[in-house]
Amino acid sequence: MTAATSHTGPVRSAAAQRRLHRGGAVVAAMALNAVLWGIASLLGTDFLLTDSMGSAVITLPIAVIFTAVFGLLGWGLLALLERFTGRAVAIWTGVAVAVALLSIVPIFLEGASTSTRIALTVLHLAVAAVLVPGFRRTAS
Repeated sequence: MTAATSHTGPVRSAAAQRRLHRGGAVVAAMALNAVLWGIASLLGTDFLLTDSMGSAVITLPIAVIFTAVFGLLGWGLLALLERFTGRAVAIWTGVAVAVALLSIVPIFLEGASTSTRIALTVLHLAVAAVLVPGFRRTAS
């Protein structure tokens, strides 16, 4: 008689799987933003913003770093809400959608070309389109 064994890989705890999936969502948002930034740049978008304080160019590293920072902040907020409330997903989703929509407002308060405004709006919405369902799917 022989014993059959199957090895499906390491068994991960639910918390470890949640961290892995949420980290993957942040990385996916960063990658998508990098690709979209590159496409917009190839199409001639200058990503130049001006206001009364001066001007700034949103470079690829800036776009990717800001995506990571806000992705991690969203992850942290969801983790805190999961720890302290039973309605974490609903609260977090409302906050995330509000932040995503409000983040678009300053784009139109700055001096910028139409292509820059469109590209930045798409970048902001792309991050939300990845992170919101990605984090909701992993919510406990």
